Amino acid sequence: MIPPCADDPILPLTQRNDQTSPTVGGIGKELLISEAFDHSRVTELRHLVAARGGGSGLTGDRLDDFVVAVNELLTNAVRHGGGTGHLTVWVEDDSLICEVDDRGAGLGFVDLHRPAPNQPGGWGLWLVGELTDTCEIKTGPQGTAIRISSGFSR
Repeated sequence: MIPPCADDPILPLTQRNDQTSPTVGGIGKELLISEAFDHSRVTELRHLVAARGGGSGLTGDRLDDFVVAVNELLTNAVRHGGGTGHLTVWVEDDSLICEVDDRGAGLGFVDLHRPAPNQPGGWGLWLVGELTDTCEIKTGPQGTAIRISSGFSR
């Protein structure tokens, strides 16, 4: 199981074996999705995550929460990570796992605490952490990789 988001998410990146994008760590063997994306594919991939995630055994509110979290990661990669990224979703043990990575300049300070109610931005990563069981962030000048997971039963 992936550890929860750390207080200090600025960690060195490793490289994926199947491409040059950064990754949090090893990718599971039961791949459900492995797709490059830009803004034109966000909606399509959100629907694919819902279909493949539901087919893997994640259902109901847990699936809905996972899909919203993935959508937030895809959107962040497009808006803040250079406009493109890579989505990987797989099953490992009793969890559905997703990693979204980009080739942007990396994140500066990351505050994973709940933003103030009147704060206009900064809600995305906090929301991702609230909607999933685990969240791990690795970022640096080569890009950012964020991995989330939700267990099939809680």
